[in-house]
Amino acid sequence: MEKAISEILADCIVKTTIGDLDLSISKLTTDSRQADEHTLFFAIRGTQVDGHQFVNQVIEKGCKALVVDHQLELPNEITQIIVADTSEILGKMAANFYDHPSEKIILVGVTGTNGKTTTSTLLHQLFTGLGYSCGLISTVENRIGSEVIPSTHTTPDAISLNILLNEMVDNGCSHCFMEVSSHAVHQKRISGVHFKGGVFTNITHDHLDYHKTFAEYIQAKKGFFDVLDNDAFALTNCDDKNGTVMLQNTSAKKYTYALKQIADFKGKVLENQLSGLALNINGKEVWTKLIGDFNAYNLLAVFGVSLLLGEDETEVLTILSNLNSVEGRFQYLKSTKGVTAIIDYAHTPDALENVLDTILNIKSKGDQLITIIGCGGDRDKDKRPKMANIAAQKSDKVILTSDNPRTEKPEQIIEDMLVGISEELDAKVISIVDRYQAIKTAINLANNDDIILVAGKGHEKYQEINGVKYPFDDMKITVELFDKLSK
Repeated sequence: MEKAISEILADCIVKTTIGDLDLSISKLTTDSRQADEHTLFFAIRGTQVDGHQFVNQVIEKGCKALVVDHQLELPNEITQIIVADTSEILGKMAANFYDHPSEKIILVGVTGTNGKTTTSTLLHQLFTGLGYSCGLISTVENRIGSEVIPSTHTTPDAISLNILLNEMVDNGCSHCFMEVSSHAVHQKRISGVHFKGGVFTNITHDHLDYHKTFAEYIQAKKGFFDVLDNDAFALTNCDDKNGTVMLQNTSAKKYTYALKQIADFKGKVLENQLSGLALNINGKEVWTKLIGDFNAYNLLAVFGVSLLLGEDETEVLTILSNLNSVEGRFQYLKSTKGVTAIIDYAHTPDALENVLDTILNIKSKGDQLITIIGCGGDRDKDKRPKMANIAAQKSDKVILTSDNPRTEKPEQIIEDMLVGISEELDAKVISIVDRYQAIKTAINLANNDDIILVAGKGHEKYQEINGVKYPFDDMKITVELFDKLSK
């Protein structure tokens, strides 16, 4: 693909330009290492690094065109496009360069603290079942039809996003379901992207290491709905106290779903068992393989999106009953001794509480609940004592262990968690830094019919320690230990 800079700038607002706008460009990048003579380089001011620092390096590599937020003293042959915000214009210029792929596909974004991955993935499953070729952009994986592409971010950067959407269009995808993170909204990664609809799941304590305050976090989520066009729909969970806040300034058509309130898409949990959920959705009963109230909300959102996109209600409910749980989201297995292990990504206080409440509702009286939980390093520290407290309040035994310690000492993270453990709960809690040993200990402690929750990492296949990602898969390790310890 090749375009003149003037074409890539179509309908973009710039402060001024210096140099030749007829230069032919075959690649956009924000990474100085990828620059060459055919590249348009965007100098982005990130949280850690300012791209303007690398301008001389990209010029040395032959790059002749830059997008910057102030005029630089550069050789005359270098084209400078000076704009107010390089992050925001990147998305719009990327959309121009790739011929606006988001306008050629039905794109639905899902945002919220919990449930983004499950809702997006279930939508992909359902619409595939309806006979469509679909794309998926999620924390766990990206998909173009049946092809799986590894995921590095919940929401890709603006260039990668347009490349992905363009590939989906080229491969005949009619729909794409996409997680939209608060980071992506704040960093303007979705600038220039056209959404047919947006879904809000819920908002609870998370990412305050980045957003600093809960109010800022809410505004970041709300920012997604603020940019939806009037031809789009905005579907919100009105049981969440901030659900209607999301819709305050949107131009999109507004719809709601709920279990507790009156809503456009109303659900009621009839049965909740380890084998699945029985739901009443808009007056129709349906049995699903998924478990827990949190999944009832996810299924309601999926049902709502399907009808808002014009699908047949009966057909949707039929396929809904056959949807499978998402990897690392309340996945469970049983040992030969009858011990149940549940693997879940719960890494926020609210998500952990929801999962524990679900287990308490389905477990038999007298069976133990043993919870293994850690917290990530270099992330929001305020949630550490809260999560430990929730685990101890709702479990019979708790093992505090490592999650992804990153550059922090795991022992210190556990110390931070222990602050949330009161004296009366102290006897329930032990600390085992090594996550493998923590899982092994929980299995050894469990009696027949007990339940073990391995929380925090879910689908992840690694443990990040001091910048290195070591292989580590909670599900795989639990299966291996069940086999080994049952012999």
